Amino acid sequence: MTISLAEDVKTVDDLKKRPEAILRQIHETGRPVVITVDGKPDVVILDAATYELKLQAANLARLLAEGEASVRAGRTRPAEEVFEELLRGQEKVPG
Repeated sequence: MTISLAEDVKTVDDLKKRPEAILRQIHETGRPVVITVDGKPDVVILDAATYELKLQAANLARLLAEGEASVRAGRTRPAEEVFEELLRGQEKVPG
């Protein structure tokens, strides 16, 4: 995700005076807006869909890291063994 320092950094006063314009900018550009307080970055505002995608990506990264750690620790089994176990489990399920 890119950010334009010229367009996407706003002051808290900008947010107070023109909140609708800032929200419109976020939706139109798809970029987050950084709100500064006393000249320092304080918060980042982004649209809900982008936030949700970021959460999903972070969750996926966490799960992948856990899996990679298991592989490094040697906590693995051959795929054939797992598939055979799954197939045996299906044979026991009535239906």
